[in-house]
Amino acid sequence: MLKVPQYVDDISPYVPGKPIEELERELGISNSVKLASNENPLGPSPLALDEIAKHTGTLNRYPDGGAYALRSLLAQAHGVDIEEVIVGAGTNELIDIAIRAFQQPGDETIMGSPSFIVYYISSAKADGTPVKVPLTQDYCLDLIAMCDKITGKTKIICIANPNNPTGTIVTKDDLREFYKRLPDNILVIMDEAYYEYAVSNSSYPDSMVNFREGKNILILRTFSKAYGLAGLRIGYGIAKSQITGAMNKIREPFNTSTLAQHAAIAALKDTEHVRRAVEVNAEGKAYLYKELAALGIDFVRSETNFIYMDLKKNAVEIYNKLLKMGMIIRPMGAADTTTIRVTIGLPAENEAFIRTLKEAL
Repeated sequence: MLKVPQYVDDISPYVPGKPIEELERELGISNSVKLASNENPLGPSPLALDEIAKHTGTLNRYPDGGAYALRSLLAQAHGVDIEEVIVGAGTNELIDIAIRAFQQPGDETIMGSPSFIVYYISSAKADGTPVKVPLTQDYCLDLIAMCDKITGKTKIICIANPNNPTGTIVTKDDLREFYKRLPDNILVIMDEAYYEYAVSNSSYPDSMVNFREGKNILILRTFSKAYGLAGLRIGYGIAKSQITGAMNKIREPFNTSTLAQHAAIAALKDTEHVRRAVEVNAEGKAYLYKELAALGIDFVRSETNFIYMDLKKNAVEIYNKLLKMGMIIRPMGAADTTTIRVTIGLPAENEAFIRTLKEAL
């Protein structure tokens, strides 16, 4: 019998949000609403769609393996060298590559709990030791406690800023104190997937400052959220060339597609689409805050396009009730038995969520 390594056998695979098509096929319903995966409800940038149409005739050719045009634009936008930019199939892939590049079997990767589950999975599947650190009482990453967990085996610390699933941020002051305590031989993965939604907060830190100070930091951003390109799987990282160089050695060839690269270039130029996405999100957030407060539901104020809330009831049971009404949200799992995460949608979708939630409760 084929033997699976124990560290692989112990991994619970990532479970994505349920697709609308699957739910409607299973239940024979239509007009479902998905608020489970933090997608942009406005859809992709029109400029990106136009660019995709222009390049469908070249799909018999392999993509640019180095994504030169996209990396050049990103390097220019951030004032860095092109060698300091790396692109991947979403930030998920870049997290995975970075951990495989810098964590050896038995090494430790520190992360918050709850936080983005991919940190845990990527560390575990590289035969490392994921070290989970509980959040503070106000649902924020506890950077000081994370520093306290550092040992001689620690190689990486993952910081989701804003944090997924709680939507809270690490502030400028938090990060300043963190770096005072951090040894200089540890890589910090600064995951800023929701950057566009959080950057207007005056307390939100500029991680590029840490990069320019020469810190061992990998800053990750994505086109999946505010840019609306989740289905194309494209994200990027900024780090010293020593870090990106090591990552490129184990990056799969042609890891980002032709259409994804061209769509990302166009989306970067469509600042109006991003501005509108952030605006619609703020309006939806205000509506949901008001309705959740009226229902007496505890929720965490978010710097993202989702809201984390505690129903004080079995979340999976509520989730299943909502599914039967065509509403897909995200229960947070065994560790958080009463909490859910809900994406902020368009006005009609937000209203449908509140309506179905009232009925499910």
